[in-house]
Amino acid sequence: MPIEHPPFKHQMNVRVYYEDTDMGGVVFYANYLKYMERGRTEWLRALGVNQSALAASEQRGFMVVRVDVRYISPARLDDLLQIESEVTRMGRASLHFAQSVSRNGELIAQSNIQVCCVETVNMRVAAIPESVRIKLAAITQE
Repeated sequence: MPIEHPPFKHQMNVRVYYEDTDMGGVVFYANYLKYMERGRTEWLRALGVNQSALAASEQRGFMVVRVDVRYISPARLDDLLQIESEVTRMGRASLHFAQSVSRNGELIAQSNIQVCCVETVNMRVAAIPESVRIKLAAITQE
């Protein structure tokens, strides 16, 4: 059941702290992945999916299997960044996210990230639970 470009986009803000930067005050490249992880987590939370509850009740979790990031401009200490997340495709066991990081409307990084649903006990690929699919289907009909 692939979903192409559902209308639900989630945005959140992240402040750049000293711990995120190098000595020059520039965000270390790997920290963008942390910001995007937070964006995906909050996207799911806004959808009504609590990942801790999903793991406890259905023994399912999501793990990143593919990342493609384009860095455009550096973020710096104290910047307020906007993280935008949107699912562009849903497969039987995967979600494909388009994510962007902006500062005051200026795009500074963008990514395509694929996450896979796994069984938490053995980390093997598993179908996305029906409870999550129902919530995804609801946003495509709004």
